[in-house]
Amino acid sequence: MNPRIMVVEDEEALALLLRYNLEAEGYEVETIDRGDEAEIRLAEQVPDLLLLDWMLPGLSGIELCRRLRQRRETARLPVILLTARGEESERVRGLTTGADDYVVKPFSVPELMARIKAMLRRANPESLSSQLKAGDIDLDRESHRAYRNGRELKLGPTEFRLLEFFLASPGRVFSREQLLDGVWGRDVYVDERTVDVHVGRLRKVINRGRERDPIRTVRGAGYALDDKFIN
Repeated sequence: MNPRIMVVEDEEALALLLRYNLEAEGYEVETIDRGDEAEIRLAEQVPDLLLLDWMLPGLSGIELCRRLRQRRETARLPVILLTARGEESERVRGLTTGADDYVVKPFSVPELMARIKAMLRRANPESLSSQLKAGDIDLDRESHRAYRNGRELKLGPTEFRLLEFFLASPGRVFSREQLLDGVWGRDVYVDERTVDVHVGRLRKVINRGRERDPIRTVRGAGYALDDKFIN
């Protein structure tokens, strides 16, 4: 799946500009205009990168960043702080609070896009790689083909995206809601039971004979690409 970026920015025009340019680069984008609402959303689902404005209603970006670094789930989340404060002391404060990078407004959009790509590459090389692999399963994003033990897997579009989503985050448990957001998209209404149907279809295609099922069902939580299979 394409990397997911959350933009927390209360200037509507800037938020729209960022969304437009990020989506043009192929990223999945979610925009939020309040710090307290972003904190709630981040507790539900962690993106691949956070673009965070310093001054926000509800909860400041600098305080939100500090809180994120105290949580295990978001301690390593890449954060780029956006701010109009360009003084060295303010940059130091932002970085020491936990931001990974600091961009002063007004900024160059191409430069920001380059910083985002570089940070994603450092944080999660698999998120930008065209080749994904786990155990004996290989997936090629460019050719849209997947293989197991050299056998091509005849996957439908949804099953391909589902397998891609699992391979991009091996071992991580995803709830049905998270899978719906990541595979179908937040703007599409699909019943959560549909996830079970497509996971079942995916299993039928990738598992032959005595091959071990790489997809683990976590009761009451969701599904994951089994870390025992990865190793």
